Amino acid sequence: MEFLDVVFRRRTTNGPFLPGAVDPEHQRLLLRAAAAAPSQFNSQPWRFVVVEDRASIERIARISGESMTQVMAEGTFFDRYKRYFRFSAQEMEEQRFGMLFDRLPAVLRPFTKKAFTPGGQALMNRLRVPQTLGAENRRLVAGSPMLLGVMLDRREYRPGELSGFYSLFSMGAAMENLWLTTVELGMGIQFVSFPMEAPERWAEIVELLQVPEDLELMAVYRLGYVPEEQRRPAIDWSSRERRRISQYVFRETCASPQEGWDD
Repeated sequence: MEFLDVVFRRRTTNGPFLPGAVDPEHQRLLLRAAAAAPSQFNSQPWRFVVVEDRASIERIARISGESMTQVMAEGTFFDRYKRYFRFSAQEMEEQRFGMLFDRLPAVLRPFTKKAFTPGGQALMNRLRVPQTLGAENRRLVAGSPMLLGVMLDRREYRPGELSGFYSLFSMGAAMENLWLTTVELGMGIQFVSFPMEAPERWAEIVELLQVPEDLELMAVYRLGYVPEEQRRPAIDWSSRERRRISQYVFRETCASPQEGWDD
């Protein structure tokens, strides 16, 4: 596969994975690709923990699903991220960033315009939307053959200092390498983010993975092989739109948007 094909085919996997284990050689290749990323002074601040134990995956899945239900029922999630939610193709075409909720149960579709109002939140809670999403999230994570925890060395990761920026930048490069490699291997990957929205639940994962004091757990991902036909959950979204080049590139100074490169 050509490199640019891999770049432009990169996706987040919202649906389930195939049940089979991830080939150990593929696991090794993913981590080798991650470690090929650049880092300040070749510090290589990243550390990884591969999780295949079913009991551990089930527990993290439960934490993830319950976290999702909690933050969505409280409304804090929508308040924090509502600028990224789209409910029509027209809105997505105009904004060209965020997530388009293009798959919703029929009962919810008439209420999308009220989604971020107090009345909309109350309606979603009455319809048990947070519980539906949480249960789906738990199933997806529990059905993953492999989870990957990503950590940073606290000697490098010092928030507020330049070394903190350098280590985060390096971790991002490492994860992009790994993410692109999943495309080559016929795999998918998704960020297990909701426990991070509930710090007390995130602490449970830190304890479960026995993360030592000198490391900071930064993220957890679920990985596996993707089926040819992806089954979409009842409530799902897509995020394939990208801003036009003139919206994020400037020429010479930030007062002059790049012209002539938009599709």
